[in-house]
Amino acid sequence: METKATVFDQLDGQDVMRYTLINDQQTRISVLSYGGTWQEFVVNEDGVEHPLIWGLDSLADYQRVGFCLCQSIGRVAGRIGGAKFKIDGQTYQVDMNEQTHSLHGGYHGFNTLNFAGEFSQTADSVSVTLSHHIEATDDNYPGNLDLQIKFTLNNENRVSIAFTGATDAATLFNPTNHVYWNVADDRTSLDHQWLQIHSDQHLAFDAEKVPTGQKLAVKDTAYDFNYPQPVQEALKQLKVESDGVEFDDAYEVTPSATIPIAALGDTEGQRQVTLYSDRNSLIIFTANPFDGEAQAAHHYNALATEAQTLPDAINQKDFGDIILRPGQPVTHTISYQYERLTK
Repeated sequence: METKATVFDQLDGQDVMRYTLINDQQTRISVLSYGGTWQEFVVNEDGVEHPLIWGLDSLADYQRVGFCLCQSIGRVAGRIGGAKFKIDGQTYQVDMNEQTHSLHGGYHGFNTLNFAGEFSQTADSVSVTLSHHIEATDDNYPGNLDLQIKFTLNNENRVSIAFTGATDAATLFNPTNHVYWNVADDRTSLDHQWLQIHSDQHLAFDAEKVPTGQKLAVKDTAYDFNYPQPVQEALKQLKVESDGVEFDDAYEVTPSATIPIAALGDTEGQRQVTLYSDRNSLIIFTANPFDGEAQAAHHYNALATEAQTLPDAINQKDFGDIILRPGQPVTHTISYQYERLTK
C-alpha cells in the first residue's frame, strides 16, 4: 500500500495539497485539502485505469464549476428552512445563502476550508485525516467545532469517509460528501448507469426544496428504486408522471454498516458500487456540472449521492437528531464498496 502527498494548487498563498491513497490492487483515491474534496476514485482493471467519480484538474476549475463537486459538506448538509433553528429553546440564524434558507453549511461551509492532512496506515488500509478548527464566528453556527474527516481505502476496494465533530457548545452536525458518480465506460451521459435505493419513502418539498415534513410512498412511481433501475428510464417515467426533469430528492433509509442503503452500477454489468451509512437518508441529484447548456436541457452525465440525516431535521419532527453537544463527540461514517462484476 502507498501514500503520496503533492501540491495540487495555491489558494490565497497557501498550498492546496493532494493526498493519494493506493492499495495493493492499484486502486487509488485522491483527496484535496481544499474543501475535503474527493478528487479521484480510480480502479485498475487488467492494467487499465477506470474512473468512477468526477474530478477536476485545478482549483480554478472547482471554483468555476461549483456544484460542490465531490466536496465535504457541513456543518449541515442540505437545506435548513428559513436558515433558522432552535437548540434548547434558543433561536439561531445562519447564512441565508439560497433563497430564504441555508444550503450546505452556508457561505463558509466545509467546502470552503483548506484542511491540514495526515496519513495513517494499518495492515490492510491507508488513510488520510483532514483536520480543521472552526470558530463559531467563522460560519455563524453556535459552538466552536473541532472537525476531522478521515478518508480510508482498504485492500477490498472499500472507501470509507468518517466525519468526527467535537464542540464546546451545543451546535448542529450533519455532514456528508457530495460525490458525483459515473461508473460506465461511456461517461457522456447517464444512459448506461443504474441505481438502487432501499427505501419505501421519499420527502415532499416546498417550492424552495425545503422538506414539508410529509413522507411520500415510492411504490409504483418513478421514485421507486428498490430494484435496480436505469437512471435514464426513471427520468423518462418521471417526465410522464409529473413532468419532472430531474431527481433532486431525499429518501428515507435504514442506517446500517452491514446492509446497503443503496447501490449503483453500469448497465453493461461490469462494475458496481454499494453504499453503507449510519444515518437515515440518501439524497440523489442528477446533474451535468460541466456544461450549463446541457444541465438546462436536462442532459445529465453525473449522479450525486449524499448520505446524511434527513434534511432540515432540526425543524422537522422525527427526522433525526443532529445536535452535537459538548463532551459528546460524534462520528458519522459513509462507506462505498467497489466490486468488479465481469472481467
